[in-house]
Amino acid sequence: MIEILIISGKGGTGKTSLAAAFAHLAENHVICDLDVDAPDMHLILNPKNTIETDFVSGHEAVIDPDKCDACGKCMEMCQYEAVNETDAIFSIDPLKCEGCKVCVEFCPVNAIDFPERHCGTWYQSDTRFGPMIHAQLFPGEENSGLLVSLLRKKAKEMAVQQGLDLILSDGTPGIGCPVIASLAGVTLAVIVTEPTPSGRHDMERVAELCGHFNIPAGIIINKCDLNEKEAAAIEAYGDEKGFPLFGKLPHDPIITRAMINAQAITEYGKNDFAEQVAEIWDRIIHAATPIK
Repeated sequence: MIEILIISGKGGTGKTSLAAAFAHLAENHVICDLDVDAPDMHLILNPKNTIETDFVSGHEAVIDPDKCDACGKCMEMCQYEAVNETDAIFSIDPLKCEGCKVCVEFCPVNAIDFPERHCGTWYQSDTRFGPMIHAQLFPGEENSGLLVSLLRKKAKEMAVQQGLDLILSDGTPGIGCPVIASLAGVTLAVIVTEPTPSGRHDMERVAELCGHFNIPAGIIINKCDLNEKEAAAIEAYGDEKGFPLFGKLPHDPIITRAMINAQAITEYGKNDFAEQVAEIWDRIIHAATPIK
């Protein structure tokens, strides 16, 4: 099974717009949006949820006011200042609680419960481009890497069940835990970057991450005509480090017009930009397909 991951070192490079176009062009595939903190693939694909499941991970402390004798031990022990007290009534701020359990262990009257934390929701959906696995963490919640791993597992299960041979994932920007969880074991990573100093710097960081995990990767330079010097530097970096250039795309307002219409650029009528994207997709599939 081929697994292609579209990533970027930073946000705003056009990663999701291209991932949506690739989802339109791909065949026999599952779409997976791994940007669980701030997903936006659904804005273009308009998925119809068929399965909706709570994502539960970690624990949070909750004080039972009927059992609490207001001794203040929990406030004394908490290193995260998560315990509040108003008129001798103690409570725990869930946004500050780190789930360390110290208050639970040291409460002399066992007044603190420690239930699992409901962190978000993951979905199995149908879209006009095929089945989709995606999720949304609640604001401020953690364990995004664990949720990413869960989504990848569910996407593989769906692909096996439906006889699909490609998983196309839209990753999260950056190089943090969810990116590492997204990268592990993929067939090919496609790095979308832009020709700016920050774009080049962050592209190099995520390319180094791919190299560290021995993940084959290639580069797309989006908005390549904004800064020809930076575009050339990105291309030179790829040549030096062995990351092939899958293509360069110009800055074009047609992308914005397609997004306003909630369409991938490749379905927004016949246009030169879409033809270039289709050529890039052909190169990506060729690079990801094992030689028989």
